[in-house]
Amino acid sequence: MSQKVTTFIMFNDQSEAAMNLYASIIPNCSIVSTFPGPDGGVAGGSFEIEGQRFLCYNAGPHPNFAMSSAFSLMIEANTQEEIDALYDGLSEGGEQQPCGWLVDKFGLSWQITPKYLMDNLNHPDRERSMRVTQAMFKMTKIIIADLKAAAAG
Repeated sequence: MSQKVTTFIMFNDQSEAAMNLYASIIPNCSIVSTFPGPDGGVAGGSFEIEGQRFLCYNAGPHPNFAMSSAFSLMIEANTQEEIDALYDGLSEGGEQQPCGWLVDKFGLSWQITPKYLMDNLNHPDRERSMRVTQAMFKMTKIIIADLKAAAAG
């Protein structure tokens, strides 16, 4: 079955570099296709993460295509090693932000989030959930051991 809704990302002029970075850092990410621009270079293409397709294109510097943290891609990472590799790799040259968020060097916002965090933010024990929430608010990159300590009280 084909994907009916596809995220389309407009970069200034770095769609090829962005796809290469994502494919080099994110497990199960690959470049599916590229297409040439008028200068013969890559103007855009498609890539997949865990089977989900994304399209991207070079828009050139254009005020209507500015990136915003109002839109982000969230990646579930279940070990500290996964979190470290994704968070550190994607934030290099960009900006590390609170609560597992980052902005990569192309301006795209990401959330690197362990399932453990999501399970505990929605935990039926509301006091436990609040402790985990408060611990998360003190973090930039998420540290699973600190979340577990907060959950335990």
